[in-house]
Amino acid sequence: MNMTSIKISSEKLNLQECYNFVTDPSCGGIAVFVGTVRNSTQNKEVTQLDFSTYKPMAIKEMSKIAEIALEKFNIKKIAIHHAEGLLQIKDIPVIITVSSKHRKASFDACQFAIDTLKETVPIWKKEYFTDGDVWVNAHP
Repeated sequence: MNMTSIKISSEKLNLQECYNFVTDPSCGGIAVFVGTVRNSTQNKEVTQLDFSTYKPMAIKEMSKIAEIALEKFNIKKIAIHHAEGLLQIKDIPVIITVSSKHRKASFDACQFAIDTLKETVPIWKKEYFTDGDVWVNAHP
C-alpha cells in the first residue's frame, strides 16, 4: 500500500485530495498544513509569487522527507503537494497532510515536513512587489 503522495503541479492544489489520501480507519488524527500567498513581506506589498522548481530533484527530496517522516514519527500516511508557476494572493503553494493513530505524531511529522521542505527542496520563490521583484529561498 502506498503511504506517500508527492506532487508538484502547475494546476491548483487540492486540499480534499490530500485529505482523502491520508484518511485511514486506523487513524484518529490528521494534521494539515496549508501555506498561502500573503500580501506582504518585510513591510512591502506583495502582488504575486512565482515558484520555480528543479522538478526531478524536488520530487526526490520531497519523497525523502516523506520517507523520513514515516520512519521517525509514528504516522500512517503523508501527502506533500507543492505548486509551481505564478500564484496570486491567497493562492495555495503547499499542502501537507499527515495521518496517525494519535494526534501528536501527525502534528510533529507535519511540522518536520514543512520545515525540512523549506530547507532542502529545490523550489525557488520570486516575490513581486508594487516596485519590483526579488528571488527568495535561493537554496539549496
